[in-house]
Amino acid sequence: MTRHQNTPQRPQPPTGWRRLAFRLPIRLYHAGLGPLLGGRFLLLRHTGRKSGRERQVVLEVVSHDRDTDTWTVASGFGPTSDWYRNLRHRPEATVQFGRRRFRATAHFLSPEEGAGVMADYARRHPRAARRLASLMGFPVADGEAAYRHIGAATPFVRLEGTPVSSSP
Repeated sequence: MTRHQNTPQRPQPPTGWRRLAFRLPIRLYHAGLGPLLGGRFLLLRHTGRKSGRERQVVLEVVSHDRDTDTWTVASGFGPTSDWYRNLRHRPEATVQFGRRRFRATAHFLSPEEGAGVMADYARRHPRAARRLASLMGFPVADGEAAYRHIGAATPFVRLEGTPVSSSP
């Protein structure tokens, strides 16, 4: 029996040296160099659901609304990603975007909302959307219907932020 071509075969999260490479952007943020990643990434600080300890991950921003300080991110490894499960358990987090920090609350998008977000992302960033689809285990295809399908099957989170004032 063959797997349906539109069913993702999600890759496993990276291990070993690949995990270190994926975590390198966290070190850039710690060194004050987060802005080098441009406006397409953010550092998410969240609480571990089992340990209660602070955890961190750098995520690609699928969309950003500067007027409302909201970001939409996707769980490319699916609903079993630790950061996603941690936010499900406790939706309060901190976002660092460039040099600015925000208190944030996570809101989980419906499959219909995710479909619209992914279709919009594919229109704005076609090459990145193809790369993201491939990374998430979807067959790479063009067209709005294909990206709507991918978006409906991908967990998306909208982070609504409130600026954290800097200490003098």
